[in-house]
Amino acid sequence: MSQPKRKLPIRPQSLIMMFFAGCISSIAVTMFLAPVQLYDSGIAGTSMLLWQVTPDAFSISFFLVVLNIPLFLFGLRKQGLEFTINAVWAVIVFSAASHIVPEFLPFDVSSASPFAGNDLLLCALFGGLIAGIGSGLSIRFGGAIDGIEVMAVIFAKRLGISVGTFVMIYNILQYIVIGIVFSSWIHPLYSIVTYCVAIHAVDFIVDGLDKAKSAMIVTSKEQEISEALSEAFGKGITHINARGYYSDVDRTIIYFVVNRFQIARLKSIVTEIDRNAFITITEVSDVLGKSVKNSV
Repeated sequence: MSQPKRKLPIRPQSLIMMFFAGCISSIAVTMFLAPVQLYDSGIAGTSMLLWQVTPDAFSISFFLVVLNIPLFLFGLRKQGLEFTINAVWAVIVFSAASHIVPEFLPFDVSSASPFAGNDLLLCALFGGLIAGIGSGLSIRFGGAIDGIEVMAVIFAKRLGISVGTFVMIYNILQYIVIGIVFSSWIHPLYSIVTYCVAIHAVDFIVDGLDKAKSAMIVTSKEQEISEALSEAFGKGITHINARGYYSDVDRTIIYFVVNRFQIARLKSIVTEIDRNAFITITEVSDVLGKSVKNSV
């Protein structure tokens, strides 16, 4: 009897997107941040700092690999093989592109951005935006481009803080060290702008404009409301039986997933049918399954 084929722990689509993520991130560093001595967040920022304070033989690319890959391998058991392969590949591309791209550019990027010159604000804004797009792509397609995110997943809970707080603390400490080392706070402060812009770019790429919201509607007119919602938005309605604690009256909870543009219409439909309906709307981190995908 033949053995079933083992599924490879990698997907070509993911590797392709990791390649683009690494290239995009390298553009942010080589064309906007490094030329004016601004710093990316996480290990990329640490690599830029070490590159500046060590001999010329050590490059940003060198530190990106040396610092990132051990962190991804350390998190292998927690994150899984597919994630680790994607992340290591993204870092290798990021590192290689950061080394190769400046060599083939028809202009000098050693002291000024080819697009924003020495304007620190423009470099911070666009460097953060592009870096966030690269990082967001890597996360969306099952990887990462910064080992600090992996360490945050592993240690944040043990420290009693969130993953986002862990990353934020690391970056704040990093910018403080940079300010102390160079006895100047201008570049660290602009680097915080870069970090803030990058966070919003990551959220947009990972969650998209069509971010899902879940609505829970407690009502005694479940049939009328469900029919109206179904006609307006399509399928994906779930009924949950419930009983009021104080009233001791049976109620039905309607569970429904919408996007941010549909919330106002949903509220209007529900309150028009049942003014006493109790509605809660919460953010959904991810939605799987075609039955809960709704059209605008």
